[in-house]
Amino acid sequence: MHSLSGVSEGQRLPAAPTADRANAQSIEASPPIIQPATQVYVPDVDLSSLSLDELSTSEIVYNRELSWLDFNWRVLNEALDARNPLLERLKFIAITASNLDEFFRKRVGGLKRQKAAGIAHLTLPGLTPDHQLQLISKAVRPMIEAQTDCLSQELLPKLAEQGLRIFKYAELNFDQQQWLRAYYLREVYPILTPLAVDPGHPFPFLSNLSLSLGVFLRDPVTDETQFARVKVPQNRSRWVHLENPSHMVPLEEVMIHNLDTLFTGMDILAAYPFRITRNADIARNEEEADDLLDMISEELREQRFAEVVRLEIDAAMPPAMSAILQHELNLEQNDIYPVDGLLRLADLFPLAEANLPHLKYEPWTPMTHPRLVGIDRQSRTGDLFSIIRQGDLLVHHPYHSFSASTQLFIEAAARDPHVVAIKQTLYRTSADSPVVSALTQAAERGKQVAVLVEVKARFDEAQNIEWARALENAGCHVAYGLVGLKTHSKLSLVIRDEEDGLRAYFHIGTGNYNPKTASLYTDIGLFSCNPEIGADIMDVFNFLTGYSRQTQYRKLLVAPVNMRQRFAELIDIEISHALNGRPAHLIAKMNGLEDQVLIRKLYEASQAGVSVDLIVRGNCRLRPGLPGISENIRVISMIGRFLEHSRIFYFANGGEPRYFIGSADWMRRNLSNRVEAIVPIEDSRLQEQLAHILHISLEDERQTWEMLPDGRYRQRRPRPDDTSSPAALGTQAWLMRQIRHAASQVTDEE
Repeated sequence: MHSLSGVSEGQRLPAAPTADRANAQSIEASPPIIQPATQVYVPDVDLSSLSLDELSTSEIVYNRELSWLDFNWRVLNEALDARNPLLERLKFIAITASNLDEFFRKRVGGLKRQKAAGIAHLTLPGLTPDHQLQLISKAVRPMIEAQTDCLSQELLPKLAEQGLRIFKYAELNFDQQQWLRAYYLREVYPILTPLAVDPGHPFPFLSNLSLSLGVFLRDPVTDETQFARVKVPQNRSRWVHLENPSHMVPLEEVMIHNLDTLFTGMDILAAYPFRITRNADIARNEEEADDLLDMISEELREQRFAEVVRLEIDAAMPPAMSAILQHELNLEQNDIYPVDGLLRLADLFPLAEANLPHLKYEPWTPMTHPRLVGIDRQSRTGDLFSIIRQGDLLVHHPYHSFSASTQLFIEAAARDPHVVAIKQTLYRTSADSPVVSALTQAAERGKQVAVLVEVKARFDEAQNIEWARALENAGCHVAYGLVGLKTHSKLSLVIRDEEDGLRAYFHIGTGNYNPKTASLYTDIGLFSCNPEIGADIMDVFNFLTGYSRQTQYRKLLVAPVNMRQRFAELIDIEISHALNGRPAHLIAKMNGLEDQVLIRKLYEASQAGVSVDLIVRGNCRLRPGLPGISENIRVISMIGRFLEHSRIFYFANGGEPRYFIGSADWMRRNLSNRVEAIVPIEDSRLQEQLAHILHISLEDERQTWEMLPDGRYRQRRPRPDDTSSPAALGTQAWLMRQIRHAASQVTDEE
């Protein structure tokens, strides 16, 4: 057996660092702190004077929207960080811009809807929807400025030195401008439709996230000034490449300098780009819906015409033009965001893929798990199941190949003549999903296939509806989700007819069945045929596809049934150990920490002397290091080339440690409003692998930010003389090195 963990047999996690040592590590060689929005705009409060209930619930301590903006600042810092390659920094600009688009559509859209509904406050006076919208506006503006300054003042000039250059139209010579005009007349002009705004022409509909030009015209005959809008076509590349394919011009600039073709005989006084964002938070009443699929389809149609929640304009746009847009779109001043540079920065993603490998991270190809090496994916379908029977198996994406593990499991089940049934949850998957393809093939081969497709997965509704209908057409039994709940669990169950009867094999993981995100997100998956867990998963599917009031599970922690209660009990056990003088330690790695019940439990654990380490990538309600309250708690956030997405939970349990993985964060929505599954990892070999991941994550000095007691984050930096330790390289680089080494050992042995 090849050890992938790097942790020797029997080795356990070290005790959590003391507060003094943790602070010393973070202070040494630390860069300036990025001031988070939460603390800039929320009044200072003496947190030590608050009760545990107030600390766990107060919006003065924590506001979800501003906490998310703090997270996006940490992501943006990857673009600002000169240690990262240039094209990767450009990609992080695009990521933060895309994040903001989603934030405005969903979170700001929700606040706008609350405000329109007349909701006076959410939790405490002073944090009304209107107040939060003002705080968000103040917090986002410096973020946009940092984005555009980094792009225009640093990244684009440095990329130009490397041969990749975005030109302004005025920088081109005559021949280049003529070539662009010919391109425009041939490829762009025929599909443009200029839309005037006057008493005979109402203000046109603007599609969500589209880029438009606002144009001021003067009629030389009447001397009247008029306004018109021209949409920048989305079916043409944003970047018009010149003769040198590494040189390009934004399409909107090409259009601006050729507007005379659209407004013949008119004087063009001004033309500036702008962009709108529409609300994606549409009110729904699932209880009254006759058909959930029809309800979601109708919601998608409503989103197309939903209210505008943000207007981005060129910073040089004349006030008279922005005033027209503000009036016609029914916006407040806080909803308008001037940008001194390019708009729609998510369009930078294709540029970041330029063929300039020296400006990117070292390429990474996911490795086949050593126990799965040599499986013939086309014919030896039974091999995978025999390997699982030999012992539980843990894969860690993107270090381990998704296609050679999780995808292989479903494809093998679809082909294997001994497999009689497959049950699957799908929350998000890719547009050309091999998982869906395998499931349809299984149904066509006569296997019983049941699929829970969550049609309420935000921003994937349309694609999931399409997949649901395709699966139904192939003969699969399809359920669309549960009323009032989202199905977020990551479950795949295979029933195989073997010599000794039917046997259940399963995969349960932390990430979606999506090969594209599996190469970008860190996620963990368990393969097993443990009969008790298999029986639990069958019960979960009965809950999802039929009628079930299951309240007890043998091994699984299932939300919204028993998960919060079971986690609270596990924390209580650590508290008991600490109060009785025994070592007590818990570690939780997740994407968000907000559930008020578990937050209070963590404060109680700290006060009892439990060492608490929290690895929380995004939102975090808890404040560490408060004297007498949380001085035994450390909170870090990891940001790197891969999106940290795995959920891992460790409880020392008096020397008999318990480990869990699964789909749920400690957020109220996960524990109360979603169907989630957390599974115990009981095999000591697999526990060691998880222990190693947690250990190097906690010691990481390259990718981590440590939360301070006041809620701000300080970026850790390795010691100047340390260039090769796991802490200095960072968790992700170190794991890539280890997985590559383990794969090479297997190759050598063969």
